[in-house]
Amino acid sequence: MITIPGSVDYAYLRRLVQEQSQNVLDPSHDYLFEIRLACLLRKQEMDQIDELIQLLRAKRNPALERAVAEAMTVNETSFFRDERPFEILRNDLLAPLIQNRREKRTLRFWSAACSTGQEAYSIAMLIHEHFPDLAGWNLRIEGTDISNEVVERARAGRYHRIEISRGLPQRKVVRFFDQSGELWTVKPELRKLCKFRQANLCVGHFPFTEKFDVIFLRNVMLYLSQETRQRLLLKIHRMLASDGLLFLGSSEQPSDPSLWTTTLTGGTCYYRPR
Repeated sequence: MITIPGSVDYAYLRRLVQEQSQNVLDPSHDYLFEIRLACLLRKQEMDQIDELIQLLRAKRNPALERAVAEAMTVNETSFFRDERPFEILRNDLLAPLIQNRREKRTLRFWSAACSTGQEAYSIAMLIHEHFPDLAGWNLRIEGTDISNEVVERARAGRYHRIEISRGLPQRKVVRFFDQSGELWTVKPELRKLCKFRQANLCVGHFPFTEKFDVIFLRNVMLYLSQETRQRLLLKIHRMLASDGLLFLGSSEQPSDPSLWTTTLTGGTCYYRPR
């Protein structure tokens, strides 16, 4: 099949992605479809994106539509990414939360849009290293992502040397990972704290009923419309304990400040529900 340059209906693909994930893609980034859908095209035994579009238009295929949206999801992450939120949590915020939970001895964390799991495992490392008294507590670190492929990688807890080198000092690598060639696997003591599942933050209901003490929702809303951000943050608000903590990306902020109390410390903001 010959594709005429400029004839690919990227607008159709952008609409599909927004429908499936609420991610709003800028037309200036249409070239990313060629890169990120290459693997999907091979699986479908196709050579051109136009073939994929024709198939999607011919008959609704929910699984294939989700696969397109997942392929276009940004999965940039690293261990202890941006560092400051973890420092503030360790030095200032976790101790009061722990004191308030002494009777129930339960703490729940949520890494929303967890990608391949580095954020969730960073929280687990922080707890193991700096809060050993929580060993007997009921600790749960949940990680969710729209992409089933990255969720499977998070569950495996297996990372390449390049991924390990981003954000982790050698002492943490030795303490919390087992090496096999070029791959490092998170040790069982951390993996048992973390549970990963596929979930779409912007469509349908969250897969949880109990509230969380700390939620990381970082670098997600950059790709959402203002209306979608408002809906998402309202749902997040309902999932936080009354004294819980929300961390957003460094360039993000709540769209409805009446719902949140903002604290700026050390150049980083965190939010509590009003």
